[in-house]
Amino acid sequence: MRKTLPAITAVLVAATLAACGAGPGGPRPPRATESGAPRCDHRLEVAFGAWADAGFSGSIAILENGRATCLAAYGTADDATGRPNTPQTVFSIGSVTKAFTAAAVFALVEEGRLALDDRAGKILPELGGAAAKATVRQLLLHTGGLNGSHGHGDYEPLDRDAAVAAIGALKPAFKPGRGYLYSNAGYTLLALIVEKVSGRSFRAYLAERVLRLPDGRVAGGFWEGEPAVMGPRAVGRLDNGTIGRSGGFAGPYWAVEGNGGLAMTMRDLATWTHALFTGGLLSRESAEIIGRPGHDLGDGRSETPGWVAFDRSLFGEPFLSTAGGGGDVGHNTAVAWIPGQERVVAISANKPEVSAEDLLRVVGPALLAGGPLPTPTAAARGGGGDLATIVGSYELKTGGSLDVSTSDGGLTVSATGPDAVAALFPPRDPTAGDSRGHDERVLALLAGKTQEGRKERASLEAAFGPLGAVTPAGTVTGGGQVRTYVTLTAGTRPVLGWYSVNEQGGIEAAEVPTKAPELTFVASGDGRYRPDDPAGTGPRVSLSFRDRQLLVSRADGTTSARRAG
Repeated sequence: MRKTLPAITAVLVAATLAACGAGPGGPRPPRATESGAPRCDHRLEVAFGAWADAGFSGSIAILENGRATCLAAYGTADDATGRPNTPQTVFSIGSVTKAFTAAAVFALVEEGRLALDDRAGKILPELGGAAAKATVRQLLLHTGGLNGSHGHGDYEPLDRDAAVAAIGALKPAFKPGRGYLYSNAGYTLLALIVEKVSGRSFRAYLAERVLRLPDGRVAGGFWEGEPAVMGPRAVGRLDNGTIGRSGGFAGPYWAVEGNGGLAMTMRDLATWTHALFTGGLLSRESAEIIGRPGHDLGDGRSETPGWVAFDRSLFGEPFLSTAGGGGDVGHNTAVAWIPGQERVVAISANKPEVSAEDLLRVVGPALLAGGPLPTPTAAARGGGGDLATIVGSYELKTGGSLDVSTSDGGLTVSATGPDAVAALFPPRDPTAGDSRGHDERVLALLAGKTQEGRKERASLEAAFGPLGAVTPAGTVTGGGQVRTYVTLTAGTRPVLGWYSVNEQGGIEAAEVPTKAPELTFVASGDGRYRPDDPAGTGPRVSLSFRDRQLLVSRADGTTSARRAG
Protein backbone atom coordinates (compact mmCIF):
# COMPACT_ATOMS: atom_id res chain seq x y z
CA MET A 1 0.00 0.00 0.00
CA ARG A 2 2.93 2.38 0.47
CA LYS A 3 5.73 3.45 -1.75
CA THR A 4 8.84 4.33 0.22
CA LEU A 5 10.00 7.64 -1.16
CA PRO A 6 12.68 9.20 1.04
CA ALA A 7 14.30 11.36 -1.61
CA ILE A 8 11.05 12.35 -3.25
CA THR A 9 9.38 13.21 0.03
CA ALA A 10 12.40 15.22 1.10
CA VAL A 11 12.09 17.38 -1.97
CA LEU A 12 8.37 17.71 -1.38
CA VAL A 13 9.23 19.32 1.93
CA ALA A 14 11.94 21.41 0.31
CA ALA A 15 9.22 22.92 -1.85
CA THR A 16 7.29 23.96 1.22
CA LEU A 17 10.33 25.18 3.12
CA ALA A 18 11.00 27.66 0.35
CA ALA A 19 8.82 30.72 0.74
CA CYS A 20 6.20 31.01 -1.97
CA GLY A 21 7.63 34.06 -3.69
CA ALA A 22 7.68 35.47 -7.20
CA GLY A 23 8.61 33.22 -10.08
CA PRO A 24 9.00 33.10 -13.85
CA GLY A 25 6.41 33.54 -16.51
CA GLY A 26 3.12 35.39 -16.72
CA PRO A 27 -0.04 34.82 -14.74
CA ARG A 28 -1.44 31.34 -15.10
CA PRO A 29 -4.37 30.30 -12.89
CA PRO A 30 -4.82 26.80 -11.52
CA ARG A 31 -7.23 24.59 -13.43
CA ALA A 32 -9.74 24.76 -10.56
CA THR A 33 -9.95 26.61 -7.26
CA GLU A 34 -12.47 26.48 -4.48
CA SER A 35 -14.81 29.45 -4.38
CA GLY A 36 -13.52 31.92 -1.81
CA ALA A 37 -10.35 29.88 -1.15
CA PRO A 38 -6.86 31.38 -1.35
CA ARG A 39 -5.15 31.07 -4.69
CA CYS A 40 -1.79 29.41 -4.81
CA ASP A 41 1.23 31.63 -4.98
CA HIS A 42 1.93 32.87 -8.50
CA ARG A 43 5.11 30.84 -8.86
CA LEU A 44 3.36 27.63 -7.89
CA GLU A 45 0.42 28.40 -10.18
CA VAL A 46 2.74 28.79 -13.15
CA ALA A 47 4.72 25.64 -12.37
CA PHE A 48 1.76 23.45 -11.52
CA GLY A 49 -0.10 24.70 -14.59
CA ALA A 50 2.78 23.69 -16.85
CA TRP A 51 3.00 20.27 -15.25
CA ALA A 52 -0.76 19.87 -15.58
CA ASP A 53 -0.29 20.41 -19.31
CA ALA A 54 2.28 17.58 -19.20
CA GLY A 55 -0.14 15.18 -17.55
CA PHE A 56 -0.37 15.93 -13.82
CA SER A 57 -3.93 15.40 -12.61
CA GLY A 58 -4.81 15.87 -8.96
CA SER A 59 -5.36 18.18 -6.02
CA ILE A 60 -3.05 20.20 -3.77
CA ALA A 61 -3.53 21.78 -0.33
CA ILE A 62 -0.99 23.83 1.62
CA LEU A 63 -1.69 25.05 5.16
CA GLU A 64 0.38 27.47 7.23
CA ASN A 65 -0.37 27.83 10.95
CA GLY A 66 -3.64 26.01 10.32
CA ARG A 67 -4.73 28.43 7.58
CA ALA A 68 -5.10 27.29 3.98
CA THR A 69 -2.76 29.29 1.75
CA CYS A 70 -3.14 27.21 -1.40
CA LEU A 71 -6.06 25.05 -2.55
CA ALA A 72 -6.00 24.04 -6.19
CA ALA A 73 -6.71 21.14 -8.52
CA TYR A 74 -5.74 20.16 -12.06
CA GLY A 75 -6.81 17.72 -14.73
CA THR A 76 -9.91 15.57 -14.83
CA ALA A 77 -11.50 13.56 -12.06
CA ASP A 78 -13.31 11.45 -14.67
CA ASP A 79 -12.14 11.26 -18.28
CA ALA A 80 -15.37 9.60 -19.37
CA THR A 81 -17.48 12.63 -18.44
CA GLY A 82 -14.86 15.36 -18.51
CA ARG A 83 -15.58 16.22 -14.87
CA PRO A 84 -12.62 18.23 -13.54
CA ASN A 85 -10.68 17.76 -10.36
CA THR A 86 -11.46 20.47 -7.80
CA PRO A 87 -10.34 21.10 -4.21
CA GLN A 88 -13.53 19.28 -3.16
CA THR A 89 -12.57 16.11 -5.07
CA VAL A 90 -12.06 13.03 -2.90
CA PHE A 91 -9.01 10.77 -3.28
CA SER A 92 -8.03 7.46 -1.74
CA ILE A 93 -5.09 8.05 0.59
CA GLY A 94 -3.85 4.44 0.63
CA SER A 95 -1.26 3.76 3.31
CA VAL A 96 -1.51 7.28 4.69
CA THR A 97 -4.35 5.54 6.56
CA LYS A 98 -1.68 4.11 8.86
CA ALA A 99 -1.20 7.57 10.39
CA PHE A 100 -4.89 7.49 11.39
CA THR A 101 -4.61 3.98 12.83
CA ALA A 102 -1.61 5.10 14.88
CA ALA A 103 -3.64 8.08 16.14
CA ALA A 104 -6.43 5.70 17.22
CA VAL A 105 -3.90 3.68 19.23
CA PHE A 106 -2.68 6.81 21.01
CA ALA A 107 -6.23 7.92 21.72
CA LEU A 108 -6.75 4.64 23.61
CA VAL A 109 -3.43 5.10 25.40
CA GLU A 110 -4.60 8.54 26.55
CA GLU A 111 -7.82 6.97 27.80
CA GLY A 112 -5.76 4.58 29.91
CA ARG A 113 -7.15 1.54 28.14
CA LEU A 114 -3.99 0.50 26.32
CA ALA A 115 -0.21 0.63 26.84
CA LEU A 116 2.40 0.78 24.10
CA ASP A 117 4.29 -2.14 25.64
CA ASP A 118 1.23 -4.42 25.81
CA ARG A 119 1.72 -7.58 23.76
CA ALA A 120 -0.74 -8.31 20.98
CA GLY A 121 -1.44 -11.80 22.36
CA LYS A 122 -2.40 -10.38 25.76
CA ILE A 123 -5.06 -8.21 24.12
CA LEU A 124 -6.18 -10.85 21.63
CA PRO A 125 -5.86 -14.27 23.35
CA GLU A 126 -7.09 -15.99 20.19
CA LEU A 127 -4.06 -14.70 18.27
CA GLY A 128 -1.43 -17.38 17.77
CA GLY A 129 2.07 -17.56 16.35
CA ALA A 130 4.92 -15.11 16.59
CA ALA A 131 2.61 -12.13 16.07
CA ALA A 132 1.22 -12.64 19.57
CA LYS A 133 4.62 -11.73 21.05
CA ALA A 134 4.87 -8.35 19.28
CA THR A 135 4.12 -5.26 21.35
CA VAL A 136 1.88 -2.41 20.26
CA ARG A 137 4.95 -0.17 20.02
CA GLN A 138 6.75 -2.67 17.78
CA LEU A 139 3.74 -2.97 15.48
CA LEU A 140 3.57 0.83 15.19
CA LEU A 141 7.25 0.97 14.17
CA HIS A 142 7.20 -2.09 11.85
CA THR A 143 9.65 -3.90 14.13
CA GLY A 144 7.29 -6.73 15.12
CA GLY A 145 8.80 -9.17 12.62
CA LEU A 146 5.60 -9.85 10.66
CA ASN A 147 6.43 -10.95 7.13
CA GLY A 148 4.03 -11.47 4.25
CA SER A 149 0.41 -10.70 3.57
CA HIS A 150 -2.57 -11.84 5.61
CA GLY A 151 -4.96 -11.56 2.64
CA HIS A 152 -4.92 -12.33 -1.07
CA GLY A 153 -5.82 -8.76 -2.04
CA ASP A 154 -7.18 -5.54 -0.61
CA TYR A 155 -10.57 -6.12 -2.19
CA GLU A 156 -11.08 -9.81 -1.56
CA PRO A 157 -13.49 -10.59 1.32
CA LEU A 158 -11.76 -11.33 4.61
CA ASP A 159 -13.62 -11.36 7.93
CA ARG A 160 -12.24 -10.63 11.37
CA ASP A 161 -11.66 -14.21 12.52
CA ALA A 162 -9.97 -15.14 9.24
CA ALA A 163 -7.71 -12.09 9.53
CA VAL A 164 -6.69 -13.01 13.09
CA ALA A 165 -5.94 -16.58 12.00
CA ALA A 166 -3.98 -15.46 8.93
CA ILE A 167 -1.87 -12.96 10.90
CA GLY A 168 -1.18 -15.57 13.55
CA ALA A 169 -0.01 -18.00 10.87
CA LEU A 170 2.55 -15.62 9.37
CA LYS A 171 6.13 -16.84 9.70
CA PRO A 172 8.29 -14.15 11.34
CA ALA A 173 11.24 -12.55 9.58
CA PHE A 174 12.91 -11.98 12.95
CA LYS A 175 12.10 -11.91 16.65
CA PRO A 176 10.01 -8.89 17.66
CA GLY A 177 12.21 -5.85 18.16
CA ARG A 178 15.24 -7.39 16.40
CA GLY A 179 14.81 -5.79 12.96
CA TYR A 180 12.61 -3.73 10.67
CA LEU A 181 10.18 -4.83 7.97
CA TYR A 182 7.32 -2.70 6.70
CA SER A 183 4.11 -4.61 7.34
CA ASN A 184 0.53 -4.03 6.26
CA ALA A 185 -0.47 -7.01 8.41
CA GLY A 186 1.01 -5.28 11.45
CA TYR A 187 -1.30 -2.31 11.03
CA THR A 188 -4.30 -4.56 10.47
CA LEU A 189 -3.36 -6.21 13.76
CA LEU A 190 -3.36 -2.74 15.34
CA ALA A 191 -6.87 -2.18 13.95
CA LEU A 192 -7.97 -5.46 15.54
CA ILE A 193 -6.48 -4.27 18.82
CA VAL A 194 -8.28 -0.91 18.56
CA GLU A 195 -11.55 -2.73 17.96
CA LYS A 196 -11.07 -5.06 20.93
CA VAL A 197 -9.93 -2.41 23.41
CA SER A 198 -12.43 0.27 22.38
CA GLY A 199 -15.40 -2.09 22.39
CA ARG A 200 -16.50 -0.52 19.11
CA SER A 201 -15.92 -1.57 15.52
CA PHE A 202 -12.63 -0.23 14.20
CA ARG A 203 -14.47 1.91 11.66
CA ALA A 204 -16.87 3.35 14.23
CA TYR A 205 -14.05 4.26 16.63
CA LEU A 206 -12.04 5.87 13.84
CA ALA A 207 -15.00 7.93 12.64
CA GLU A 208 -16.06 9.07 16.11
CA ARG A 209 -12.69 9.64 17.77
CA VAL A 210 -10.02 10.10 15.11
CA LEU A 211 -11.56 11.52 11.92
CA ARG A 212 -13.40 14.36 13.66
CA LEU A 213 -11.66 17.72 13.14
CA PRO A 214 -11.53 20.47 15.79
CA ASP A 215 -14.27 22.42 13.98
CA GLY A 216 -16.61 19.42 14.25
CA ARG A 217 -16.36 18.28 10.65
CA VAL A 218 -15.36 14.71 9.85
CA ALA A 219 -12.23 14.28 7.71
CA GLY A 220 -13.43 11.94 5.02
CA GLY A 221 -14.39 8.31 5.40
CA PHE A 222 -13.81 4.97 3.71
CA TRP A 223 -13.40 4.39 -0.02
CA GLU A 224 -15.28 1.09 0.31
CA GLY A 225 -18.09 0.45 2.77
CA GLU A 226 -19.37 2.55 5.68
CA PRO A 227 -18.97 5.20 6.88
CA ALA A 228 -18.43 6.18 3.27
CA VAL A 229 -16.49 9.26 2.26
CA MET A 230 -18.76 12.04 1.02
CA GLY A 231 -18.10 14.14 -2.06
CA PRO A 232 -17.18 13.67 -5.72
CA ARG A 233 -14.59 10.97 -6.24
CA ALA A 234 -11.65 11.03 -8.60
CA VAL A 235 -11.52 8.09 -10.98
CA GLY A 236 -8.00 6.66 -10.93
CA ARG A 237 -6.03 5.16 -13.76
CA LEU A 238 -3.38 2.55 -13.12
CA ASP A 239 0.00 2.55 -14.81
CA ASN A 240 -1.13 -0.33 -17.02
CA GLY A 241 -3.87 1.90 -18.45
CA THR A 242 -6.84 0.29 -16.69
CA ILE A 243 -9.39 2.23 -14.69
CA GLY A 244 -9.04 1.97 -10.91
CA ARG A 245 -11.64 0.85 -8.41
CA SER A 246 -14.31 3.45 -7.72
CA GLY A 247 -16.18 1.61 -4.96
CA GLY A 248 -18.79 -1.09 -4.61
CA PHE A 249 -16.85 -3.81 -2.79
CA ALA A 250 -19.22 -5.36 -0.26
CA GLY A 251 -16.57 -6.53 2.22
CA PRO A 252 -15.76 -7.72 4.81
CA TYR A 253 -12.71 -5.47 4.69
CA TRP A 254 -10.11 -6.94 7.03
CA ALA A 255 -7.52 -7.38 4.28
CA VAL A 256 -7.11 -3.60 4.23
CA GLU A 257 -8.48 -2.40 7.61
CA GLY A 258 -5.92 -0.37 9.50
CA ASN A 259 -3.33 -0.37 6.72
CA GLY A 260 -5.37 1.42 4.02
CA GLY A 261 -8.90 2.21 2.95
CA LEU A 262 -9.49 5.84 3.95
CA ALA A 263 -10.32 8.63 1.49
CA MET A 264 -10.76 12.40 1.75
CA THR A 265 -10.04 15.76 0.15
CA MET A 266 -6.52 17.14 0.35
CA ARG A 267 -7.77 20.09 2.41
CA ASP A 268 -9.17 17.69 5.01
CA LEU A 269 -5.97 15.64 5.02
CA ALA A 270 -3.87 18.76 5.56
CA THR A 271 -6.23 20.07 8.24
CA TRP A 272 -6.20 16.72 10.05
CA THR A 273 -2.39 16.62 9.95
CA HIS A 274 -2.14 20.10 11.47
CA ALA A 275 -4.63 19.13 14.20
CA LEU A 276 -2.73 15.93 14.98
CA PHE A 277 0.59 17.64 15.61
CA THR A 278 -0.69 20.77 17.36
CA GLY A 279 -2.89 19.22 20.03
CA GLY A 280 -6.22 19.55 18.26
CA LEU A 281 -6.78 15.81 18.03
CA LEU A 282 -4.59 14.20 20.69
CA SER A 283 -2.62 15.64 23.57
CA ARG A 284 0.60 17.44 22.75
CA GLU A 285 2.45 14.69 24.64
CA SER A 286 1.04 12.05 22.29
CA ALA A 287 1.80 14.24 19.26
CA GLU A 288 5.38 14.59 20.50
CA ILE A 289 5.75 10.81 20.81
CA ILE A 290 4.30 10.25 17.34
CA GLY A 291 6.71 12.80 15.87
CA ARG A 292 9.75 11.57 17.78
CA PRO A 293 12.26 9.49 15.77
CA GLY A 294 11.69 5.82 16.56
CA HIS A 295 13.43 3.03 14.64
CA ASP A 296 16.51 4.33 12.79
CA LEU A 297 16.25 3.69 9.03
CA GLY A 298 19.54 5.37 8.13
CA ASP A 299 20.25 8.40 5.95
CA GLY A 300 18.68 10.74 8.48
CA ARG A 301 15.35 8.86 8.48
CA SER A 302 13.51 7.17 11.32
CA GLU A 303 10.25 5.28 11.48
CA THR A 304 7.68 6.83 13.81
CA PRO A 305 4.11 5.65 14.50
CA GLY A 306 2.44 6.05 11.09
CA TRP A 307 5.10 8.43 9.72
CA VAL A 308 8.74 8.73 8.68
CA ALA A 309 10.82 11.39 10.44
CA PHE A 310 13.64 13.18 8.62
CA ASP A 311 16.34 14.98 10.61
CA ARG A 312 17.76 18.41 9.83
CA SER A 313 20.73 16.97 7.91
CA LEU A 314 18.78 17.04 4.63
CA PHE A 315 17.46 20.60 4.47
CA GLY A 316 18.34 22.15 7.81
CA GLU A 317 14.91 21.56 9.32
CA PRO A 318 13.30 18.35 10.60
CA PHE A 319 10.02 17.16 9.14
CA LEU A 320 7.70 14.16 8.95
CA SER A 321 6.00 12.61 5.96
CA THR A 322 4.03 9.62 4.78
CA ALA A 323 2.80 8.48 1.39
CA GLY A 324 0.46 5.89 -0.06
CA GLY A 325 -0.53 4.52 -3.42
CA GLY A 326 0.16 1.76 -5.86
CA GLY A 327 -3.05 -0.13 -5.14
CA ASP A 328 -6.11 -0.94 -7.23
CA VAL A 329 -7.69 2.52 -6.93
CA GLY A 330 -5.11 4.30 -9.08
CA HIS A 331 -4.38 7.22 -6.74
CA ASN A 332 -1.19 8.24 -4.97
CA THR A 333 -1.06 10.61 -2.03
CA ALA A 334 1.66 12.25 0.03
CA VAL A 335 1.54 14.55 3.03
CA ALA A 336 4.35 16.32 4.88
CA TRP A 337 4.43 18.19 8.18
CA ILE A 338 7.15 20.79 8.97
CA PRO A 339 6.80 21.45 12.70
CA GLY A 340 9.17 24.43 12.84
CA GLN A 341 6.89 26.34 10.49
CA GLU A 342 3.55 24.69 11.32
CA ARG A 343 3.24 24.01 7.60
CA VAL A 344 1.48 21.08 5.88
CA VAL A 345 1.42 20.11 2.23
CA ALA A 346 -0.92 17.40 0.99
CA ILE A 347 -1.15 16.29 -2.61
CA SER A 348 -2.85 13.47 -4.48
CA ALA A 349 -2.87 12.42 -8.13
CA ASN A 350 -5.26 10.15 -10.01
CA LYS A 351 -3.16 9.47 -13.11
CA PRO A 352 0.32 8.01 -13.51
CA GLU A 353 1.73 10.35 -16.18
CA VAL A 354 3.08 12.76 -13.56
CA SER A 355 2.70 11.55 -10.01
CA ALA A 356 2.53 13.94 -7.10
CA GLU A 357 5.89 12.73 -5.82
CA ASP A 358 7.59 13.02 -9.20
CA LEU A 359 6.26 16.54 -9.74
CA LEU A 360 7.60 17.82 -6.44
CA ARG A 361 10.88 15.97 -6.82
CA VAL A 362 11.53 17.95 -10.01
CA VAL A 363 10.42 21.43 -8.93
CA GLY A 364 11.57 21.19 -5.31
CA PRO A 365 15.29 22.03 -5.71
CA ALA A 366 14.50 25.16 -7.72
CA LEU A 367 11.94 26.24 -5.14
CA LEU A 368 14.50 25.77 -2.40
CA ALA A 369 17.14 27.77 -4.29
CA GLY A 370 14.70 30.46 -5.42
CA GLY A 371 15.61 29.97 -9.07
CA PRO A 372 13.45 29.49 -12.19
CA LEU A 373 11.18 26.50 -11.85
CA PRO A 374 11.79 23.68 -14.34
CA THR A 375 9.06 22.93 -16.83
CA PRO A 376 8.46 19.76 -18.83
CA THR A 377 10.35 19.25 -22.06
CA ALA A 378 7.84 19.47 -24.91
CA ALA A 379 7.69 16.82 -27.59
CA ALA A 380 9.22 17.88 -30.89
CA ARG A 381 6.74 19.14 -33.44
CA GLY A 382 7.33 17.33 -36.67
CA GLY A 383 10.48 15.40 -37.33
CA GLY A 384 8.88 12.15 -36.31
CA GLY A 385 8.41 10.90 -39.84
CA ASP A 386 5.68 8.54 -40.91
CA LEU A 387 5.13 6.48 -37.80
CA ALA A 388 3.17 3.84 -39.69
CA THR A 389 6.30 2.82 -41.58
CA ILE A 390 8.12 1.75 -38.42
CA VAL A 391 5.27 -0.06 -36.68
CA GLY A 392 5.90 -3.78 -36.23
CA SER A 393 7.77 -6.42 -34.27
CA TYR A 394 11.57 -6.28 -33.97
CA GLU A 395 13.52 -9.36 -32.92
CA LEU A 396 16.74 -9.41 -30.93
CA LYS A 397 19.43 -11.93 -31.80
CA THR A 398 19.20 -13.26 -28.27
CA GLY A 399 15.54 -14.25 -28.67
CA GLY A 400 13.44 -11.42 -27.25
CA SER A 401 11.35 -8.93 -29.18
CA LEU A 402 10.29 -5.27 -29.11
CA ASP A 403 6.83 -4.52 -30.48
CA VAL A 404 6.24 -1.00 -31.80
CA SER A 405 2.78 0.58 -32.18
CA THR A 406 1.51 4.14 -32.51
CA SER A 407 -0.01 5.98 -29.54
CA ASP A 408 -1.42 9.55 -29.66
CA GLY A 409 1.17 10.82 -32.10
CA GLY A 410 3.99 8.89 -30.47
CA LEU A 411 5.22 5.33 -30.21
CA THR A 412 4.53 2.62 -27.65
CA VAL A 413 7.19 -0.07 -27.38
CA SER A 414 6.57 -3.25 -25.38
CA ALA A 415 9.31 -5.69 -24.42
CA THR A 416 9.01 -9.48 -24.45
CA GLY A 417 11.84 -11.55 -22.98
CA PRO A 418 14.53 -10.74 -20.40
CA ASP A 419 16.93 -9.41 -23.04
CA ALA A 420 14.33 -7.02 -24.49
CA VAL A 421 13.29 -5.83 -21.03
CA ALA A 422 16.94 -5.20 -20.10
CA ALA A 423 17.43 -3.19 -23.29
CA LEU A 424 14.35 -1.01 -22.82
CA PHE A 425 14.50 -0.62 -19.03
CA PRO A 426 18.09 -0.16 -17.88
CA PRO A 427 18.26 0.88 -14.20
CA ARG A 428 18.89 4.59 -13.68
CA ASP A 429 21.52 3.68 -11.11
CA PRO A 430 23.16 0.35 -11.99
CA THR A 431 24.73 0.20 -8.52
CA ALA A 432 21.41 0.54 -6.68
CA GLY A 433 19.39 -2.45 -5.61
CA ASP A 434 19.98 -6.11 -6.22
CA SER A 435 17.88 -7.16 -9.21
CA ARG A 436 19.46 -10.62 -9.43
CA GLY A 437 18.72 -11.26 -5.76
CA HIS A 438 15.17 -10.03 -6.32
CA ASP A 439 14.74 -12.45 -9.22
CA GLU A 440 15.93 -15.32 -7.04
CA ARG A 441 13.52 -14.42 -4.25
CA VAL A 442 10.59 -14.26 -6.68
CA LEU A 443 11.47 -17.63 -8.18
CA ALA A 444 11.81 -19.12 -4.69
CA LEU A 445 8.40 -17.70 -3.78
CA LEU A 446 6.73 -19.23 -6.82
CA ALA A 447 8.51 -22.53 -6.27
CA GLY A 448 6.61 -22.74 -2.97
CA LYS A 449 9.72 -22.70 -0.80
CA THR A 450 8.07 -20.49 1.81
CA GLN A 451 4.72 -20.46 3.56
CA GLU A 452 3.68 -17.38 1.58
CA GLY A 453 4.93 -19.01 -1.61
CA ARG A 454 2.78 -22.08 -1.05
CA LYS A 455 -0.21 -19.84 -0.40
CA GLU A 456 0.52 -17.89 -3.58
CA ARG A 457 0.86 -21.05 -5.66
CA ALA A 458 -2.49 -22.27 -4.36
CA SER A 459 -4.08 -18.95 -5.29
CA LEU A 460 -2.59 -19.05 -8.79
CA GLU A 461 -3.71 -22.63 -9.39
CA ALA A 462 -7.23 -21.79 -8.24
CA ALA A 463 -7.33 -18.99 -10.81
CA PHE A 464 -5.44 -20.47 -13.77
CA GLY A 465 -5.07 -24.22 -13.31
CA PRO A 466 -2.15 -26.49 -12.39
CA LEU A 467 1.08 -24.52 -12.20
CA GLY A 468 4.06 -25.83 -14.17
CA ALA A 469 7.27 -24.08 -15.11
CA VAL A 470 7.99 -20.51 -13.99
CA THR A 471 10.30 -18.66 -16.39
CA PRO A 472 11.93 -15.27 -15.69
CA ALA A 473 10.74 -12.63 -18.16
CA GLY A 474 12.81 -9.61 -17.12
CA THR A 475 13.20 -7.14 -14.28
CA VAL A 476 12.19 -3.48 -14.20
CA THR A 477 13.52 -1.11 -11.57
CA GLY A 478 11.94 2.30 -11.02
CA GLY A 479 9.68 4.39 -8.85
CA GLY A 480 11.17 2.91 -5.69
CA GLN A 481 10.09 -0.59 -6.70
CA VAL A 482 11.67 -3.63 -8.35
CA ARG A 483 9.34 -5.76 -10.47
CA THR A 484 10.38 -9.18 -11.66
CA TYR A 485 8.26 -10.40 -14.57
CA VAL A 486 7.66 -14.12 -14.90
CA THR A 487 5.88 -16.37 -17.38
CA LEU A 488 3.79 -18.99 -15.63
CA THR A 489 2.89 -22.22 -17.37
CA ALA A 490 -0.58 -22.59 -15.90
CA GLY A 491 -3.19 -24.99 -17.20
CA THR A 492 -2.95 -24.96 -20.97
CA ARG A 493 -1.65 -21.43 -21.53
CA PRO A 494 1.21 -19.17 -20.46
CA VAL A 495 0.36 -16.34 -18.05
CA LEU A 496 2.55 -13.25 -17.63
CA GLY A 497 2.75 -11.59 -14.23
CA TRP A 498 5.09 -9.53 -12.07
CA TYR A 499 6.06 -9.59 -8.40
CA SER A 500 7.77 -7.15 -6.06
CA VAL A 501 9.06 -8.79 -2.88
CA ASN A 502 11.01 -7.64 0.18
CA GLU A 503 14.39 -8.94 1.30
CA GLN A 504 12.70 -11.75 3.23
CA GLY A 505 10.69 -12.82 0.18
CA GLY A 506 7.37 -11.39 1.33
CA ILE A 507 5.09 -10.05 -1.40
CA GLU A 508 4.89 -6.25 -1.44
CA ALA A 509 2.98 -5.95 -4.72
CA ALA A 510 2.00 -8.18 -7.63
CA GLU A 511 -0.11 -8.24 -10.78
CA VAL A 512 -1.19 -11.50 -12.43
CA PRO A 513 -2.07 -11.53 -15.23
CA THR A 514 -0.44 -8.42 -16.64
CA LYS A 515 0.75 -7.12 -19.96
CA ALA A 516 4.35 -6.87 -21.13
CA PRO A 517 6.24 -3.84 -19.80
CA GLU A 518 6.07 -0.93 -22.19
CA LEU A 519 7.25 2.66 -22.71
CA THR A 520 5.74 5.50 -24.71
CA PHE A 521 8.13 7.59 -26.82
CA VAL A 522 7.86 10.99 -28.53
CA ALA A 523 9.97 12.50 -31.30
CA SER A 524 13.01 14.43 -30.09
CA GLY A 525 13.46 16.31 -33.37
CA ASP A 526 16.64 14.64 -34.62
CA GLY A 527 15.22 11.47 -36.08
CA ARG A 528 15.25 9.92 -32.64
CA TYR A 529 12.62 9.23 -29.99
CA ARG A 530 12.83 9.76 -26.24
CA PRO A 531 10.56 8.46 -23.47
CA ASP A 532 7.41 10.52 -22.88
CA ASP A 533 8.53 11.10 -19.31
CA PRO A 534 8.04 14.76 -18.31
CA ALA A 535 9.47 14.33 -14.81
CA GLY A 536 12.54 12.43 -16.06
CA THR A 537 12.13 9.57 -13.60
CA GLY A 538 12.07 6.69 -16.07
CA PRO A 539 14.71 4.82 -18.09
CA ARG A 540 17.34 6.85 -19.91
CA VAL A 541 17.05 5.41 -23.39
CA SER A 542 16.44 6.65 -26.91
CA LEU A 543 15.24 4.99 -30.11
CA SER A 544 16.19 5.31 -33.75
CA PHE A 545 15.23 3.33 -36.85
CA ARG A 546 17.54 2.46 -39.74
CA ASP A 547 17.53 -0.19 -42.46
CA ARG A 548 14.71 -2.23 -40.90
CA GLN A 549 16.47 -2.08 -37.54
CA LEU A 550 15.37 -0.64 -34.22
CA LEU A 551 18.31 0.76 -32.24
CA VAL A 552 17.89 1.22 -28.49
CA SER A 553 20.64 3.51 -27.14
CA ARG A 554 21.59 3.58 -23.47
CA ALA A 555 24.50 4.96 -21.47
CA ASP A 556 26.22 1.56 -21.61
CA GLY A 557 25.74 0.91 -25.32
CA THR A 558 23.22 0.16 -28.06
CA THR A 559 21.00 -2.85 -28.64
CA SER A 560 19.74 -3.58 -32.14
CA ALA A 561 16.68 -5.54 -33.17
CA ARG A 562 15.69 -6.45 -36.76
CA ARG A 563 12.17 -6.09 -38.03
CA ALA A 564 10.39 -9.41 -38.42
CA GLY A 565 8.95 -10.55 -41.72
